[in-house]
Amino acid sequence: MRVLVVNGLLTFALLLAGAAGSTQAQAPAAPVAQPSSPSVTIPNFWNPRARGERVEAPQLGRPVRFLTDDEFPPLHFAGPDGNPTGFSVELARAVCERLSIQCTVQARRFDTLLDALGDKQGDVVAAAIPLTPGLRARFLATRPYFRWPARFVSRGDRGQPAPSAQALSGKNVGVIENSAHAAYLKTFFPAAVPKPFPDLSAAEAALRRGEVDYVFADGLNLALWIGGQDSEGCCAFVGGDYLENRYFGEGIGLVTRSEDAALNRALDDALQRVWDDGKYAELYLRFFPISPF
Repeated sequence: MRVLVVNGLLTFALLLAGAAGSTQAQAPAAPVAQPSSPSVTIPNFWNPRARGERVEAPQLGRPVRFLTDDEFPPLHFAGPDGNPTGFSVELARAVCERLSIQCTVQARRFDTLLDALGDKQGDVVAAAIPLTPGLRARFLATRPYFRWPARFVSRGDRGQPAPSAQALSGKNVGVIENSAHAAYLKTFFPAAVPKPFPDLSAAEAALRRGEVDYVFADGLNLALWIGGQDSEGCCAFVGGDYLENRYFGEGIGLVTRSEDAALNRALDDALQRVWDDGKYAELYLRFFPISPF
């Protein structure tokens, strides 16, 4: 199930054109603040102690076929020339470069990607498909290269404190009703006053009007809203990120068929190298001018 809601490609285009930095966040995944863009926090999902000998990709005798979707910015979408691009797509291309293999990228409808992979119409899925036990029962996946942080956002002119169990006591917090974020708020911030909304747009609009003190929701959606026109520059992240798997999932990785274990190991190793040589940071800064972390 997709978790990102975007007000069209225009929102994303405006973000990239007018990237003005973002707030620093405390990320449990060992974030690295890059000197070239000190206002953007780049998450690190790799364990340096897990590095081993370089893993080479198996020789298939043909290009490795990546499958993606082209309607899910900033992770994967159609570029100005109509070809697939986005953070996941360009990360896949960087992985292919590190492995010195030829690759192709084909866009398909999101809900057909895993079936196409299972039918051998492609070799790897590079898209925002959550890593779940159900997915792992059918396929192999690399370690996550992106996760869905939960974040608090508040109006910039209200001076709201960083969230804590005490600081949120009596504060009105907008959440999407029956969401994982609503459940998390109830469990870990029991003194907060949850204000449920039918969707994120309604919660964001209420925050912009000053009807709630905070909104607690998916950080990627919120980052796009903060940097887009709909927010009218009202709001910013406050406090750090929240990445508990039980509520917000494991994230996303590159997905292969179970029989392609050698390819999966090679992709995992190449992702580590993409991080080590700085390419991950370069791509992250390109596609996330306001970091959700």
